[in-house]
Amino acid sequence: MKLYCITDSLDVVRRAVNVGVDLIQIRAKQLPARELLLLVERAVSIAGHRVLVNTRTDIALACHAGGVHLPANSPSPRSIVPDGFLIGVSCHSIDELRTAEVEGADFAVYGPVFESPGKGPAIGLDALRAAVRGVRMPVYALGGVTEENAKSCIEAGAYGIAGIRLFSQ
Repeated sequence: MKLYCITDSLDVVRRAVNVGVDLIQIRAKQLPARELLLLVERAVSIAGHRVLVNTRTDIALACHAGGVHLPANSPSPRSIVPDGFLIGVSCHSIDELRTAEVEGADFAVYGPVFESPGKGPAIGLDALRAAVRGVRMPVYALGGVTEENAKSCIEAGAYGIAGIRLFSQ
């Protein structure tokens, strides 16, 4: 099972590396650019190219991170990034998934699959299953995913699972 951790904590980055997490998104929306740059530099020194940066392609490139994670319908940076640079996109509908795929995303995070505080109503496993079938790129399940229900996401066709609380406990 592929694992995608979303965090703003270097302690969580260290734990994620120790348990074999595949990708680690640094999401620290509140930090000024200089502080985010320092956080990403430290995360890359711990986790290498597994690190993706939330919304800031410039900082990801400056820190030699593995890629960037963008909101749906963001302009794709594909034409300005080097080969091998990953682009992930957060999606909440099949249309957003298809658009992300056409615009060159390497993978998507899709949800919320289950109830998750502040993320709106859960889409459920049937919607996840339909979404995964609607695109060729890998789709990670996000939103309320726990150790107990992660297997059901994989059985529904998800490439892996993504989360914040799942990895910060």
